Amino acid sequence: MRPRTKDRHLPSCVYLKHGAYWYVKGGKWQKLGTDLHSALQEYARIVAVPADGMPALLDAAFPYLIEGLSPATEKHYAASRDHLKTVFKNFYPEQVTHGSIVEMMDLFKDRKAVANRLLTVLKLTFQWALDRGKVPSNPTISVKRYVMQSRSRLITPREYAAIHKHCPPWLQCIMDVCYLTGQRIGDVLKIERQHLLDEGIFIEQQKTGKRLVVAWTPELRAVVERAKGLQGKVAHMQYLLGGRGGKIRRHTNVWRVFKDAADQAGVVDVTLHDLRAMAGTEVDAQGGNPTALLGHSDPRTTQIYLRDKRPKVVAGPKKKAG
Repeated sequence: MRPRTKDRHLPSCVYLKHGAYWYVKGGKWQKLGTDLHSALQEYARIVAVPADGMPALLDAAFPYLIEGLSPATEKHYAASRDHLKTVFKNFYPEQVTHGSIVEMMDLFKDRKAVANRLLTVLKLTFQWALDRGKVPSNPTISVKRYVMQSRSRLITPREYAAIHKHCPPWLQCIMDVCYLTGQRIGDVLKIERQHLLDEGIFIEQQKTGKRLVVAWTPELRAVVERAKGLQGKVAHMQYLLGGRGGKIRRHTNVWRVFKDAADQAGVVDVTLHDLRAMAGTEVDAQGGNPTALLGHSDPRTTQIYLRDKRPKVVAGPKKKAG
């Protein structure tokens, strides 16, 4: 920013033009007043974080927004709330308009999932405030979400084997359990030894709260025994796939090592979550029930994970004897 050449007594972003003082931010001119005293008062009101402004409203609504949500969703909502408090830090609730929300969405257009989550939290916040008579309307209602393209990446067995080869033994076990159970990485890392039942592995999905038991197969039993072997003779270890000292492994560390292994294997555009799609797709191809395995309540959700684009072989009707 270039230093002022005149009106150096004025605060940053304040200009005198045509007999009035203006606050200029982001290319927008907001009139402050025609005399300096009133203009400075209005300037202070604009740049100060209002005690009854949007950050306060977001904080007040947040405990109600997360009631009944999973810890993972709560974490995402908290991050979105913090983003919104920054974006609208100088706004009173009545100053948030359709246009200002669209501008926010534009700021995150390169991260559409983040933008949509911000809109969701903002919409729920305003609905909470509207229900309690704190605002006259909900300005988010007419704002459109970004249309997300479903991921179509399907890991091939050859790619799986290549990545597996470059993984350390503990990550090989995690990969295999993810694939053989079809569960999310967070749920796999939380598997405890007490969850190894006679029928199979008990899973309580963190995201949905869904409970299921993935039945034993010879391959699943084998990888569980391998995982136990990596922990030596320490039978009191809580987590099946725990790290140093038996502590639960951090998602970020697991994702980082997996990404390194994929890079070494020359496999691009792949994530750990793709193993869940790989499992669901294979179960569907084998005539099983991918909806039950993945723990979905709605089969339409399962379709997002089924990524085998090969045409299915179907049979036509038999000709009736005439």
